[in-house]
Amino acid sequence: MSNNSRQVHLAAHFPGVNNTTIWSSPDAKSHIEFSSFEHLARTAERGLFDFFFLAEGLRLREHKGEIFDLDVVGRPNTLSVLAALAGVTKHLGLAGTLSSTYNEPFELARALSTLDHVSQGRAAWNVVTSNDAFTGENFRRGGYLEYADRYNRAVDFIQTARELWDAQPQEVVEHASKFFDISTTFPNGNLPQGHPVVLQAGDSDAGREFAAGSADVIFTRHTELEDGKAFYKDVKSRLSRYGRGEDDLKIFPGVTVVIGSSEADAQERARETHRQQVSGPGAIAFLEQVWGRALTSYDPDGPLPDIEPNVDDISVTRGKVRHFKDPQAIAGLWRQRAEAENLSIRELVIAVSTRTSFVGTPGQVADQLNEFVQQRAADGFILVPSITPSGLDDVVDLVVPELQDRGVYRDSYPGTTLRENLGLPAHRPATEWQEFRNANTDANSTDSQKVGQNS
Repeated sequence: MSNNSRQVHLAAHFPGVNNTTIWSSPDAKSHIEFSSFEHLARTAERGLFDFFFLAEGLRLREHKGEIFDLDVVGRPNTLSVLAALAGVTKHLGLAGTLSSTYNEPFELARALSTLDHVSQGRAAWNVVTSNDAFTGENFRRGGYLEYADRYNRAVDFIQTARELWDAQPQEVVEHASKFFDISTTFPNGNLPQGHPVVLQAGDSDAGREFAAGSADVIFTRHTELEDGKAFYKDVKSRLSRYGRGEDDLKIFPGVTVVIGSSEADAQERARETHRQQVSGPGAIAFLEQVWGRALTSYDPDGPLPDIEPNVDDISVTRGKVRHFKDPQAIAGLWRQRAEAENLSIRELVIAVSTRTSFVGTPGQVADQLNEFVQQRAADGFILVPSITPSGLDDVVDLVVPELQDRGVYRDSYPGTTLRENLGLPAHRPATEWQEFRNANTDANSTDSQKVGQNS
């Protein structure tokens, strides 16, 4: 492998509310006890991963008015877990999912700066924009923000946090905007890495623009090569408008890996993994999210329902991001696929909901990961295990050495901070972020006016 090859980056995801975890495995452990978090974090650091990524849900998901017991039930406070992990790791970045909708800038900026100090420069913040009134019921003001305002508040929130992180001792920070009116001094300035690394997950046009203008890393769902290349090209093409270079924003798809002694063995393991991830009741519950009605009378090993989705009320499940914008259209596509491939409900749900991105021997998986990076479909990967907390042990023991043998994976950490290990530039002052965003907003406004005049 040429020394000019792009380097593969890896990160570890501790699963949150999802259908990834295989609860029936004898190796499956607690999602609450610290030993589980510690095992996965130590494994990731042994594998020279960039960061440990902790998801968070602000409310337990409900399905048809009851707690959905196939999910993770309970999750300790994100920042508390990450602070504890700072004491048992030395190099690994510590990334937490924290809402910009249901937090306030001063308190969250202080908490993240504290994490950056105690970890000596390894803090990262995955910014999410909580989207439903069900979650909002946990908070005094309740409700939720409309789609555009969620992103606008998130951009303003990050900007305010950066202004606080930039502040010198005794300096008064004044910030007045649509969302925040703050006058304060900040107690935790002079952070080891300047600003914590900012992650963002979003695929819409607004999400991509948000990442280009505000984030250091974008977490994506694009796990097919050509699809990944198109996403990568689109997002990277937006960076120059914000005075940024191609390597100033890293793209990390979330992926799963199944390893076998042969390709056939790995494929069989992948099929069995999917069967364990999607139970019969789980398949029915998944289908009910689209149909908007109770379907428990249907056999999960039988055909799809012949009734149409209830498009007037599709809030069967609350507390989960809804990816199905047009349930009637989705139901039609699923019926066509089920008929063409002779799929039962459970088989169809496995086909549309599970993801096994890379399957094969350790060498084959290493080649697949490397191909994505060399062809600019990704800069790295966030690995999502199906078994918690030992699900990445084989990746570290078997795949990482293969990547190292190919000359595309490091043998030691190159820096002391997460920003350095990711290959990101030194932090950019809040004033520069704001200047480029303002210039880009003005340019877009001018273009829109021209389109209006010419139409």
